[in-house]
Parts: sequence; structure tokens; C-alpha cells
Amino acid sequence: MQLGLLVMFLFWAKTSLCVPQQNCHPGDEYLGRCSNSAYEEKPKCTELNLGYCNDMEYSRTIFPNILGHRTRLEAESGAEYLLLSVIHGLLNGECSPEIRLVGCSVLASPCRDDKMVKPCRSTCEALRKDCTHAFEAIEMAWPYFLDCDRFFASDQEGCFDPLAGLKARQEQALSSLSPQEPSTIIQFTYTSNAQMYSILKRTAAKCSHISHVYSIGRSTEGRDLLVIEFTNNPGQHELLEPEIKLVGNMHGNEVLGRQLLIYLAQYLCSEYILGNQRIQTIINTTRIHILASMNPDGYELAASEGHLLNGWTNGRTNAQNIDLNRNFPDLTSVLYRNRRSRHYRTDHIPIPDAYWFGKVAPETYAVMKWVRSLPFVQSASLHGGDLVISYPFDYSRHPLEERMFSPTPDEQVFKQLARTYADAHATMSNNDTERCGASFYRTRGIINGALWYSFAGGMSDFNYLHTNCLEITVELGCDKFPSEAELYPEWKRNKEALLSFLESVHRGIKGIVKDGNGNGIKDATISIRGVRKDVTTAEDGDYWRLLNPGTHIVTATAKGYSKVSKRVYLPHTMSKAGRVDFVLQKVPVEPDIDDHLFPTSDTWDRFDPYNQFEQYRDPDVGDSGREREEKPWWWNYFSQSGISPPTWLLRNV
Repeated sequence: MQLGLLVMFLFWAKTSLCVPQQNCHPGDEYLGRCSNSAYEEKPKCTELNLGYCNDMEYSRTIFPNILGHRTRLEAESGAEYLLLSVIHGLLNGECSPEIRLVGCSVLASPCRDDKMVKPCRSTCEALRKDCTHAFEAIEMAWPYFLDCDRFFASDQEGCFDPLAGLKARQEQALSSLSPQEPSTIIQFTYTSNAQMYSILKRTAAKCSHISHVYSIGRSTEGRDLLVIEFTNNPGQHELLEPEIKLVGNMHGNEVLGRQLLIYLAQYLCSEYILGNQRIQTIINTTRIHILASMNPDGYELAASEGHLLNGWTNGRTNAQNIDLNRNFPDLTSVLYRNRRSRHYRTDHIPIPDAYWFGKVAPETYAVMKWVRSLPFVQSASLHGGDLVISYPFDYSRHPLEERMFSPTPDEQVFKQLARTYADAHATMSNNDTERCGASFYRTRGIINGALWYSFAGGMSDFNYLHTNCLEITVELGCDKFPSEAELYPEWKRNKEALLSFLESVHRGIKGIVKDGNGNGIKDATISIRGVRKDVTTAEDGDYWRLLNPGTHIVTATAKGYSKVSKRVYLPHTMSKAGRVDFVLQKVPVEPDIDDHLFPTSDTWDRFDPYNQFEQYRDPDVGDSGREREEKPWWWNYFSQSGISPPTWLLRNV
């Protein structure tokens, strides 16, 4: 019995006194919550000698530090220090050097009289408020060692502000700036697809009150077709607020439009925050959708060659070798075949079932679903190869004529849209015969698409004939892949044109079509006398109709309701759309022969009737039977470094 008690005592003594506890979380040991050692080491001041922290405002630090690192070498070998060394690149320069400086103040806190001085909690809280969005944009959790409650102190406890010196230098630099210098800072370089996604996501997070990003689908190789939206109520359509879209990089090797749209997104966000009244008015009254790259796969190929080696066509098509601007349903030919029929509608033409038997690119499919799902009013597609604005129709009304003037019923409105961009551009509309695009100097930089050269299956013709949207094609310059040195000059040439185009959506008339009970009528038709192109109302009965100044007879109709017409005068001095509402009374529905001879509304809803693009995939299941979650792209920085992987940076852990 005594021998048994002795054995139990020796076992207890060995486990309690000789073996250190190994269950501490980072930082808990210093805070006294646990111990990883049987022997306590007295903290003492030492020279600050951490490479990425040597520019701190102090020269002495203390070990063990607050995270439990006992030596400088142990601190340098940790994931925390590695994160501080790469954070500038991961966040693409955002919140830099603030994140690094505050992180260093935790990793190597200042030391006075062998006592640690903790960084200020107020500094940490302000940093987290300003920079959380940058981590969210790359799907990274906020670092545990920047926990403002655990590792920081209040002003009353006596703390150190690691950003005090930086703030003082920034204030001095700002005081020396002249008022004329730009307040929005943009990095005018080319961006990879990963960088583009990161910039757009960070921009949306930074301006989350006016912006958000969403995907409309994926490319052939699985890359996101990412859209960033700007409006004062992001994520939903607002009654009477017009929707406008800008599309870039449809041809992967025409890269300038892609970069301009990335810069535009950053500019809109920054200038809105800075109080730019013009930008605030645009965003508060308009819903803007920007698809910077419709063909990220083609861009990947073009960018791999660079601007010096890239040919005229390398990367133009998608990964299936499909030219996306020839891949849309050819509704123009359908229109030409039926144009002599008095009853045939020239708007909202259904997609022929035969189209789905051809090769439809996933990028084309995604854009078609997108333009059908939102009530877009106008649009611009940004290309390269010349300096001109072209507008529909792009397909000649005579198939044997390669260059033939082929106007839409909205010829004058399209010309005005084209003029808006061309005249606001620095050089597009001038009469310099030596410039790029000199062949268009007589028309001051605009031309009917089919008169320039004819092609079928274009996106602009599809927008016009299948939806309410009027789209122009902007050819930004003769060089499809200009050098990086040209990006800033091109931004200066196009910035005003882009903003003017956004503002031009507030032209013509808008209103709501209601029934006798005040409820909006969906899919009511708005007709303009003398213009054989109608628009339809959105979900809540609101509509927008681009019109030039003058007198117009406007008629609202809907199946099962009366017809109402109004005379509208739009003066040249109008700076915003005129409001024209309609109230329609219910009437008995009478059979209409046109519904049988020329059906449109029912067949317009037929989209992908054979479910050709429904994609099914088996989930990636691990050994445990649970679906594997793909690690974010930045995980390789840590997993291949030889250190213990920092799972605390994963948001789903």
C-alpha cells in the first residue's frame, strides 16, 4: 500500500514539476493565463534589431515579448513576423506602412527600465476600422496579435502610439501640397487578373455604403466575371433610378479599357469619400455597373506576351477561340427579314431556338443573362484598335454590302450618345489629320458601325434589339496594348468622357406606369410616335426613355389596360430627364391577331430552353467525408516557408 502511494506521488511530481504545459495560445503566457516553461525568465530591455521593425520611433525593445517569443530569433521565425514582411504586397500597398508599424509595436514593444510599454488601444481600433476591408478583400482574417483588447493599453494606463511619427510626417507633407494637386491617388500600372479582383473587392469594401461587387458568371477557364456596382443603395434597383453599364476587355488583347474601368472604380470611390460634389451627384442618382474584364482568359494570354510582343490578335478570343463580339444572337438579321411587316415589333426580339445549337461561349451566356436581369438604359463597350465611337447597327442591312449606312430607329439618339463621349475626349473629335483615327476626322470621331465595317452577332446590336439598352462601342486608340507609360495620359484623355457618359443617362424622359389602384404595371410598353422602337417598364412600373430635345408624342400601353398618350416638350436647356407618369385603367382583354402571327412576350422569356449551360459538379470531398475548402491564394506564402501554418489567418477557422 505504501509502495503504491509512493509511485503515485512520484508520478504526480514528475508531471506537475518537470514537464512544461504546452497548451498556451499565442500571447496567453505573457498575460499570465498559462505557462509553457517550468522556469520563468525575467523580461529585460535589449536593442531593437528586427529588420522589418528597425524604423520604429524607439531603439530598445523587450524579450520575452507580449506574444511569448523569448528571443529575437524566435520572433523572426514566427508567422507574425512573416506576415508583417509580406503584408504590403498582399494588400497591394493599402494600409501600409500602418499595419506593419502597429504589428511591430506588438512584436517588439518599446522598453523602459526593463518594463514593456504597450501600444495604444485607440490606435489599434482606428486602424482596424480603416483596414478591415482590405483583409476581407483577400479573404484573410484580422491577425490575432492585432486584437485591440488583448495586446493594447488605454491612454490612462500609459501607452505608446506607434503611428505618431508617421502622422506628423503626413500632416507636414499635406500642408506643403498646393490645392491644385490631385487628391485621389491611383497606381497607373497594368494589373493581373488576381490583382484586378483584389482591387475591385478592396474598393467595394472601402466604399461599402455606395458599392459592392458581384459575379455574373465564370469564363471558360473558370475566372470570375466580376462586376463592381456604385449607387447610394447598393445591391438593389431603386424606383426611377437609371441603370448604366460599362464593359471592358471583351477582346482580351484590347487592354486599355480594362485598366480605365479599374481606375474609374477607384476614382469614384475615393472622390465620393472626399466630398467631390459631381461624383456624389452621379452616384446618388444613378446605378452604375462596371465589368472591367469580360474576357479574363484572353487577357491572360495577351499579358503573358506584354505590349512589345503582343500581336494584333493574340488573346483577342476567349479560351475556346471564340470572338465574343461575334457570338451573340444575330437578331439584326431577324429584324431585316421582318422589317417590312407593319405588325412586327423591332424591340425585345426573342432569341431564336436555333442559336442554342451553336457554340455559345460562357462569357457570352453570362452577359446575356446579366442584361436580361436588370433594366439597363445605356451602355458602353470599351475596345481598342482605332480612335472612334461606333453605334448600331453594326450589321449591314444588305448582307453583300461590307460598308453600308444601317441606322436604327434611334439614329439621332445614338449620335448624341456618341457625341457625348467623343466631344468630351481630349482628341477623338478634333480634325487633326495626323492623329490616330484620322480617317474619322470628317465625322468628328463617330460613325455608324455598319458604315465602318459590317459584322453579325455583335453585343451592341443584341442590347438594342433584345432589351431597352442603347450601347455604343468606344474604340480608345490605335494601340491595343499601350505601354504602362501611356496609362496615365490615357486616363487624363478619357476621364471626363467617362464621367460625361455616366451623366448622359439622365436625358429624355422617365416615369411610372400605374393602374387605377396606384400599383406599378410591369412590362407596359412606352412608344414614341415616329420611332419604331419601344421600351418596357421594369418590375415596379418605372421606365426610362432616352430622347433628344424636341416635341414627342409618348404612349403607354399594357395588355388588359387602356392606352394613354401625352405630348411632351423637352427643351435644349434640360439637364435631367423629364418626369412623365401614366395611369392606365383596366379594360376587357380582346383577342389580338398579332399575338398569334407575331408572338413576342411569351417567347422572349425562353432563354437557354435546353439547359445547355447548367453546370453540375461533385463536391471535392476529403478523407473525413466533409467537403474540402480551397485555401486562399496567399496561403502559399506561409505553407511553403517552413513555419507552422498560421491557421488564425483563415476566416473559416
